[in-house]
Amino acid sequence: RALVPSPPTERSQGGFIAADYDHALDSLRETSGNARKAIAALEARYRDETGTPSLKIKHNKVLGYFIEVPAKHGDKLMAADSGFTHRQTMAGAVRFNSIGLHEEATRIAEAGAHAVAAEEAHFETLVGEVIEARKAIAATAAALARIDVAAALAERAVEGDWSRPEMRDEPCLEIVGGRHPVVEAALARSGERFVANDCTLAQANRLWLIGGPNMGGKSTFLRQNALILMLAQAGSYVPANSARVGLADRLFSRVGASDNLARGRSTFMVEMVETAAILSQATERSFVILDEVGRGTSTYDGMALAWAVVEAVHEQLQSRCLFATHYHELSRLAETCDALSLHHVRAREWKGDLVLLHELATGAADRSYGLSVAKLAGVPAPVIKRAKAVLDKLEKGREQTGGLGAGLGDLPLFAVTAQAEEARPDPLREAIEQIDVDALSPREALDTLYALQTTARETDA
Repeated sequence: RALVPSPPTERSQGGFIAADYDHALDSLRETSGNARKAIAALEARYRDETGTPSLKIKHNKVLGYFIEVPAKHGDKLMAADSGFTHRQTMAGAVRFNSIGLHEEATRIAEAGAHAVAAEEAHFETLVGEVIEARKAIAATAAALARIDVAAALAERAVEGDWSRPEMRDEPCLEIVGGRHPVVEAALARSGERFVANDCTLAQANRLWLIGGPNMGGKSTFLRQNALILMLAQAGSYVPANSARVGLADRLFSRVGASDNLARGRSTFMVEMVETAAILSQATERSFVILDEVGRGTSTYDGMALAWAVVEAVHEQLQSRCLFATHYHELSRLAETCDALSLHHVRAREWKGDLVLLHELATGAADRSYGLSVAKLAGVPAPVIKRAKAVLDKLEKGREQTGGLGAGLGDLPLFAVTAQAEEARPDPLREAIEQIDVDALSPREALDTLYALQTTARETDA
């Protein structure tokens, strides 16, 4: 109650003890604070007594308070019976002192010093009381912090329709209708709905291999389950319809890609350092999420590393793990890893466009939809067309020789696409150019339109 709630000032200047806490202190402050008014009243009295309207009382650090008049009025105050004492003669002014001014200045200075001293005394007393009660204050602060956290989590649980998780001692994770709270809130602001997904990890299927297209929701699924486990172990409700969560000794995450230029580490080096830490520290009680391990290097190296990491997690760590990947070849590990199950995020192509469903389904992904995602992201059509030509060559070369780059030697940049476009006839265009629109009757126009539609279907086929 003693401290002023406003921003603190320098202690040597006072002002940190609240008003009305000490009436004697308030009186001293009033005397010191009203100095300007007292000096102004004294200045007005001296002007009247001397008949000098230009008389002023000023202050500086050297002389303190002094009376100053223009040089032409100096003789008037120099008289022995004037009551003024000469202090300094300037080029255009003369400075004086007086008994009344000296007394007023002394009273103001003493009041200010006494006020600061009184505040210091109150402050020292307060510090002593705080030190004496430091244990109780710390305990109160800790209790308030716990209440604050609990209240915040409770408020968020009500707002987000969260549920109370069931905590188990065995390593399991059974989530029904799990959601990512941050992504869900962002979608809600734009009027969209978050697609909830289930996750069931037990001893028999503790490792999920998740495939599917980019932007399909793999990373979000990994993160939301890690968040649910972390919130549950913190004592919070969780963003899910229901959840049974087995206690984890540690939570490991290898998600995202970024350089650490300050320490001279590339994206791939950061990825490998984090993966190495997981492989050396995780236990069967841990929960691990791994997102596209091996993507930072060449295809064969990356797939080999991802393959070996999956085997290590399955055989050695035996941790609960969600592993997202684009390497379809890893699905063959399900034949040798008993606790590994295959899953994918669903997507469909509709009239040439990719529709991301953000739903998790059982089984391996049939394809990555890379070109469709690129088209959805706004990559120009000529680039997509060129990429399709390159992809066709890659797939044919791999089927014929088993090599990823086979068949690319005879594919100069954009040549195949350009030559194909120039050489291919366009029956639909030719038919349209031959139509005399002005000569058609309404019935003939309909017949012509039907014929063009037939030609278009035959061309697409």
